[in-house]
Amino acid sequence: MVIAIIGVLVGLLLPAVQAAREAARRMSCSNNFKQIGLGLHNYHAAYNKLPSGGSGTRHHTGRLNCLVALLPFIEQQALWEMMSNPLLAQAGESPHSSAAITLGSGTGWPAFGPALHIDIDDYRPWRTQVVSYRCPSDPGQSAGGAALTNYAYSLGDSVKRIFYNENTNWNTSPPSNPNIYLDRGSLRGVFARERYRGFRDILDGTSNTVAMAEIATYLGDTGVIGGVLDNSHFSGSGGAQTVSRGPAILDTKRDPQRPLFYSVPESQLFTTFGQSRGGRWYDALPAMTSITTVLPPNSPSVMGFNGYGTYWEHGVYSASSRHQGGCHVLFADGAVKFITDSIDSGNTASGWSISKDNNNVGQKSPYGLWGALGSAAAKETVQADF
Repeated sequence: MVIAIIGVLVGLLLPAVQAAREAARRMSCSNNFKQIGLGLHNYHAAYNKLPSGGSGTRHHTGRLNCLVALLPFIEQQALWEMMSNPLLAQAGESPHSSAAITLGSGTGWPAFGPALHIDIDDYRPWRTQVVSYRCPSDPGQSAGGAALTNYAYSLGDSVKRIFYNENTNWNTSPPSNPNIYLDRGSLRGVFARERYRGFRDILDGTSNTVAMAEIATYLGDTGVIGGVLDNSHFSGSGGAQTVSRGPAILDTKRDPQRPLFYSVPESQLFTTFGQSRGGRWYDALPAMTSITTVLPPNSPSVMGFNGYGTYWEHGVYSASSRHQGGCHVLFADGAVKFITDSIDSGNTASGWSISKDNNNVGQKSPYGLWGALGSAAAKETVQADF
C-alpha cells in the first residue's frame, strides 16, 4: 500500500516538475528576446535607424541579417570585432579559394567573412553560437556546421516579392536595372532587404507592430513548425498566385493522421547545406531567419515558387516555438508578448496578399489581427488587449 501511494505521488509530481521546468525555460526565452529588443533600441539610438533585414558587403549581396548588426549592442563585442575585421585562419582552417586573402605570412578571410554558403565549418563567426539567440526549449542542433537562432525578423504580412533587393545586379557600377522587380507595396514589415527604417516609419505605432518573432529550428524530421516546404510545392507563377490568394492551402500539406507533421517526405523540405529554419544565425534568407504574419504561429511554411523570380524572394514563413500553444513575439517598442496560435488571422482561405500582382497595394491586411500587427504603416486599428 505504501509503495502504491508513493507511486501515485511520483506520478502526480513528475508532470508538475516538467511544467515548472518549461515555465522556467519559457521565461528565459522571453528574457533573451527582451535583450534583443534592448539591442534594437540601442542601435536606433546610435544610428537613428533600425538595422536592415538583409545587408552586407558586395560579397554578401544583401544577405547578412539584423542579428549580425545587433552584436555590439547585446554585449557580443568580441564576436562583432572578429567578424568586422579580416580574420587569420588557424590550424585546421582552410579558406575557400574564392574567399581567401593574404594576411601576413598566412591566409584568412576578408571582413565579414566569405560568401554565406562556404567555409561554414572553418570560418569561426559562422559557427559561434550566441547563447542569447537560442531558446532553451528548442532542442535543435546544427546540421551544416553553422550556429543556430530561434529569433527571426519580421517581413510583414505579404507573400510575394518580400525579399527583392533594390537592384537586380549588385556587382555592376552603377547597378543595372534598378527597381524593375521591386514591389514597395509588399514591403510592409519593420524590416526589409537593403532598407534601413526608423521608428518614425512605423506609422501604426511601435506598440502595435511586430518587429521579430520566435521560430523553432528544424529537427531533421517532417515537423510542421520546424520545416519549410521547398519550392517544388505550388511551383510556377500560377502556384505563386495560388498561395498568395489563399495561404491556408498550405494546411493541405499536413498529415491528416498526424497534423503536427507534413505528409510529404523529408526530401521535399528546404534543408540544403543547413538552409533550414534557424539553420544559419547570420543569414537573412527568409526561410532561415524571417517570419511573415500571414498564417498564425505554428502553421506551415513554404519558400519561393519556381518560375516566379528567385526562389527565396517569396513565401510564407510562419512564427513558431516549442512552447505550448504559441510563441514569443517582440514588438517594436521592445515589449515581449506570448501570442497564441489561435490569434485572429482573418481570411487565410481566400484573402489576397498585398501585392502589385494582386492589384491591392495600400489596402489593409486580409489576415486579421495577426496581419495587422505585422504591417508597419497600413493605418490599421489594433485592439490593445490582444
